[in-house]
Amino acid sequence: MKIFVINPGSTSTKVALFEGTQCLWTETQRYDAAELEPFASVTDQESFRYDRIAQILKDKGVEPSSFAAVVGRGGLLKPIPGGTYRVGARMLEDLKSMAYGSHASNLGAALAVRFAAAAGDVPAFIVDPVVVDELADEARVSGLPEIPRISIFHALNQKAVARRAAAELGKPVSECRLVVAHMGGGISVGAHCGGRVIDVNNGLNGEGPMSPERSGSLPVGGLVSFCFSGRHTLAEVQKMICGRGGLVAHLGTNDLREVEKRVAAGDEKARLVFDALCLQIAKEIGGSATVLKGQVDAIVLTGGLAYSDRLCEAVTARVSFIARVMRYPGEDEMQALADGALRVLENREPALDYE
Repeated sequence: MKIFVINPGSTSTKVALFEGTQCLWTETQRYDAAELEPFASVTDQESFRYDRIAQILKDKGVEPSSFAAVVGRGGLLKPIPGGTYRVGARMLEDLKSMAYGSHASNLGAALAVRFAAAAGDVPAFIVDPVVVDELADEARVSGLPEIPRISIFHALNQKAVARRAAAELGKPVSECRLVVAHMGGGISVGAHCGGRVIDVNNGLNGEGPMSPERSGSLPVGGLVSFCFSGRHTLAEVQKMICGRGGLVAHLGTNDLREVEKRVAAGDEKARLVFDALCLQIAKEIGGSATVLKGQVDAIVLTGGLAYSDRLCEAVTARVSFIARVMRYPGEDEMQALADGALRVLENREPALDYE
């Protein structure tokens, strides 16, 4: 069964063709600012991106009629449980209206539907979008009722590596208790209980560890004073929290490899910030272990930062007393999307409807 995968990013679209679990080929199409400038919104780019993807298929001699399904990256929708979702009219309406936010991933479902139609009305899916919400009720409560905690995290990769870890442990994911730390440009650490993420930090909006580009949790009193100092606008503060925080704020780079080079060269400030990053990740993992009452089958390190031996060794040294530490570097989104569609096609799990 051939599955066509579409993953739109802000300045690129990745596409891939899978046969079962095997990737036959993948391509990344990049767009410069001038190409995207005429479009007033992300959703206006749909036909432009469709035509460019169609040209890739034509160049490769691939007929859409060979597809068993098409799967797109999930966008900003209302909170939903994890799983593989059929793309339907309600989902497309919410994505096109940007009711829950604007992001290039909002195009994934619309593009999947169009290529599914070209394939002869095969199913179109999305899998585990960032808005997956399986939080326990008590995990939603913050110290202010006006500001509840919300679930936004790297659901696609966290769910995928949880399944890999479960397979390696020889247990179904429905019987596993895992702490999964996705460590990339943003960092999210989830407590996985029986296949559901019952607690997770919202790394996008300032919870949890700092990361290469995000501030993570900040001293609340200091943040309030900072916001009301009159020196910064709301937009500027939001950018400091997400985009210009973390390693960028301290060291002027979001590249952990550059930071490690500075540490190796004897840069004490770089060493201090690196050690703080590792400490904060370990603390978040430890906190998630308490959500699972200390009954943890494994701690899983994943994402781009998991390629760093130095970081993973430092984190492992602090958390290995809790449980076995497993490591799956990177975030293979295309494989995870294809696998989600394949599970439905092979009747290993049901397709869900967005209602």
